[in-house]
Amino acid sequence: MKKYLGIFLSLLAFAVLWQLASILVKRPFLPGVADTIKSLIRLGMEGKLWRHLGASLSRIIWALALSSIPAVALGLAAGRSPRLNHLISPAIYLLHPLPKAAFLPIIMLFMGIGEASKIFLVGFIIFSQILVSIRDAATRVPQELLDSIRSLGAGRLTLFRQVIVPSVLPDFFTALRVSLGTAVAVLFLAETFAAESGLGYLIVDAWTRVAYAEMYAAILALSLMGLLLFVLTDLLEAIICPWRLETPESA
Repeated sequence: MKKYLGIFLSLLAFAVLWQLASILVKRPFLPGVADTIKSLIRLGMEGKLWRHLGASLSRIIWALALSSIPAVALGLAAGRSPRLNHLISPAIYLLHPLPKAAFLPIIMLFMGIGEASKIFLVGFIIFSQILVSIRDAATRVPQELLDSIRSLGAGRLTLFRQVIVPSVLPDFFTALRVSLGTAVAVLFLAETFAAESGLGYLIVDAWTRVAYAEMYAAILALSLMGLLLFVLTDLLEAIICPWRLETPESA
C-alpha cells in the first residue's frame, strides 16, 4: 500500500513541477497541467484516445503472449542443460546487447508496415530480456536443493514444478517489468513509422499539427498505460508468488 501511495505522491510532485515550469517558460509548447488534462478528457470523450490506446495495448499484449512463452521455455532448458546453454550462449551474447530498435527498417522490409512488424519488434525485445533472466535464474537453482528433494523420491516433473519453476518465477516478473519499460519506449518508435493508429502515432500527429496540449495528453496516456502494466504485473506476481509479499515491517 505504501508503494502505491509513493507513486501517487511522485505523480503529484511531478504535476507541481510541470505546472511551475509551464508558468516560468510561458511558451505554447509547454502547456499547463490543466490544459493537458482537458485535452485528455476531450480526446477520451471523442473516442479518439480509446482507439489509439486500444491499438497500442493490443500490440503490447500480443508481443508479450507470443514472446514470453518461448523465452521462458528456452531459458529454463538452457539454464538446466549445460550442453544447450553452450549452444545458444554465443547467439545470446551477440544479439542481446544490440540496439534492437535499429532493426525496425529491416523488419518492415521483411514483414511489411502492418501490425506484424510492430508486434515482432516489441516481442523481439521482450524475448531477449526474459530469455537471459530465466536462463540465469534456472542456473542459480542450488544443486544441493535438487539433490535433497530427489532423495525424497521426487522425479523430474516434481522437481520442475515444485522447485525450479517457483525459483525462477520472481526473476521472470522482474524481467517482465524491465521488458515492459523498454517495450513501451520501442512501441512509440514503431508507431511513428507508417502507422495510422496507436499512441505513438497520436503523439507525432499532434506534434505536426502544433496541437501541443493534445501531444502532451497523448504522452501522458502512454505513460499511464505503462504504469498500469507495471501495477498489473505487481498484482499478478502477488497472486502467483505470494511468498514474495513484503512483511509488515518492510512494507
